[in-house]
Amino acid sequence: MHENWQDTPGVTAGSNGLQVTATARRIVEQNGAGGQPNPPLNLAGTHLVVSGDFTLSATFADVTADASWALYDRPPVIADEFRVEPAGLRLTLQGDDLEIAVFDGTQKRDMTQPVPVHDERVTLSDPGAPLSVRRSGDTLEVTSGGDKLASLPLGKVFSSGKLWLGLSSDSGAFDVTSLKAAAPESAGLRTSGVAVAEGQSSADGLQALAAKSRPDFKIGAAVALGPLASDADYARELVGNFGSVTPENAMKPQFLSPQRGVYTFEEADAILTIAESKGMTVHGHTIAFTEAMPRWMQELPSGTDAERKASATALLDYVNTVVTHFKGRLASLDVVNEPFDVDQGTSLQQNIWYRVFGPGYPAVVSKAVYDADPDVRQFINENGADVPGRRQDALLKLALDTNTQGGHIYGVGLQAHIYDLDTDAIPPGELSRTLATFDAAGLRVRISENDVTDDQGTDAQARQYASVLATCLGSRACVSYTTWGVDNRYNWSIDDDGSLQQGHDFLFDDGKPRPAYDAMRRSLGG
Repeated sequence: MHENWQDTPGVTAGSNGLQVTATARRIVEQNGAGGQPNPPLNLAGTHLVVSGDFTLSATFADVTADASWALYDRPPVIADEFRVEPAGLRLTLQGDDLEIAVFDGTQKRDMTQPVPVHDERVTLSDPGAPLSVRRSGDTLEVTSGGDKLASLPLGKVFSSGKLWLGLSSDSGAFDVTSLKAAAPESAGLRTSGVAVAEGQSSADGLQALAAKSRPDFKIGAAVALGPLASDADYARELVGNFGSVTPENAMKPQFLSPQRGVYTFEEADAILTIAESKGMTVHGHTIAFTEAMPRWMQELPSGTDAERKASATALLDYVNTVVTHFKGRLASLDVVNEPFDVDQGTSLQQNIWYRVFGPGYPAVVSKAVYDADPDVRQFINENGADVPGRRQDALLKLALDTNTQGGHIYGVGLQAHIYDLDTDAIPPGELSRTLATFDAAGLRVRISENDVTDDQGTDAQARQYASVLATCLGSRACVSYTTWGVDNRYNWSIDDDGSLQQGHDFLFDDGKPRPAYDAMRRSLGG
């Protein structure tokens, strides 16, 4: 039980079993509002495989506030601003009160406030007695000791044949002194590791083809731990084709430090360990950012000199702790992400970094990163600067000014998001001019977050994908190419009306390559 929870935030092995402490993990919206709970699951450790009925039981002790135990039939999908709650069950103990909440995996109107299909509270005669969850056919039963607490017609909630477990607390701590699983022999109960363990690099994959002309050139993808752990298609697509990964969310501030002075590195570490095991490099994302900041960071005071001095200490402590933790494991890092305003202008966003350190904050952050890890290659990452224009000029000036002020910027990341081919398309000639401009300034370039809409058809999407990759590969200034996702199975956004929308901007769709993938292989000589 101990060794299989080591990559789960808030869970450590103790003398009495597992010790669980509150992490306060939440997902904030881009404007800093909200804060959907994001309790951890044991993704990188062992999960269970069972084809039929099962019984799981756990015993809690020394509960100081609340204790939650989650059972899901698949991991949640974690997006930039929300979490898609999967089918499953969550039991939350507070005193002698137990909340039983069941989710069926259907998508509600407001994804940030998932509504269970069944939610009830019961009083326990003995909070220290073992809690059990039993599936028998279409029935789901919850018991405490020998007392039946609930019997529900919701057994189909666990229909995937897999069980993913989570332990968490909102505001306290507790011990798990026993955790057991049982099933009839016919159910084939067994343990299983992460899906990506079986993935192998392909001799005719994108990375292998690119290496034939440029051995040091990396083709990468943004990744999440959930699908790496649970989805064999995703794992095969990633490991077979890519030589580099960027943690999509796991290294953003709100995921690494949900509370001031508290760090939850476990999921990011698990991604890095997987990448290392497959011979893949890692690009870190990100340090200074206006979005994806935990509440404590957003609310640092900056009104007076004394407040700014204290807040500067807190921010630099964060930078030093994070960069030191990952030292030697990152090939490169976004030290500043999306510094300019969101309306495609050239003014710096006046975020907490700006308010504390002033307009020269990129140099302050860059120097702090260098002090902690002088070997990691530093990038400033921005959108809307992929073609010549004022935005690109401002990015170039910011990178050069940062280095003039003592920074250590190696290059820039051009995100290359193509949301609308009429307005966002990147002609190869203009991208070539862009790469030459940065090359002349002594800066390298990453195509850092490329994705392309298929609103004008998959042929137009394929041409744009292949063009960006081929142009990048053909320039000495362009050192790597990364697409911002792998499979559209995990490509979700919330529409203006609050509904969940699936995008089709990536190279694979539900386990199968799209025309864009074939076009990219052809552009690489495959």
